[in-house]
Amino acid sequence: MRRLIARIALPLAGVLYPFVVYFGTEKVAPPIFALVLGAIWMIRAPSLLRQPGGRWMVGISLLYCVLLMFTGEAVLLRWYPVLINLFLLAAFGWSLIYGPPFVERFARLREPDLPPAAVRYTRVVTWVWVGFFAFNGSMSAALTLWAPLSWWTLYNGMISYALMGMLFAGEWVFRQRLRRSFA
Repeated sequence: MRRLIARIALPLAGVLYPFVVYFGTEKVAPPIFALVLGAIWMIRAPSLLRQPGGRWMVGISLLYCVLLMFTGEAVLLRWYPVLINLFLLAAFGWSLIYGPPFVERFARLREPDLPPAAVRYTRVVTWVWVGFFAFNGSMSAALTLWAPLSWWTLYNGMISYALMGMLFAGEWVFRQRLRRSFA
């Protein structure tokens, strides 16, 4: 049950986070946000600590929560999506260096014996995701620094997920066409 909660809580918190910040910052003090985020990361920590880079991810996240707790600065709440994008950028980027690339790992779950062309393709798709996380994190940082909270919420709560969905869908369509051309 704990593992199920851990697998659901962190992604759900990420999806809902911009809206909770938008609607909750006037009602809930930043230290409360810090406690909730810290608790979610602690629940998720046992599985993350077994993964490459997981210690860094958990440690930095908890440090962020401590900083948020002790400063009480509401503006820090807006940096959380940037942090998550940096984690994903680092994870996908490191997988390109230390291998196998993340997309190849996912592909091998369905098809353990990937042909060499598919392995090359998964490397390219991993690079695309690296680019996406760099762009997404940069947009979130720019909105944190220079845009009103409503724009930040719109981008981080809806637009970024729509872009991610379009990337997933576009890659899936492209992959299907590529498979037909090789068949």
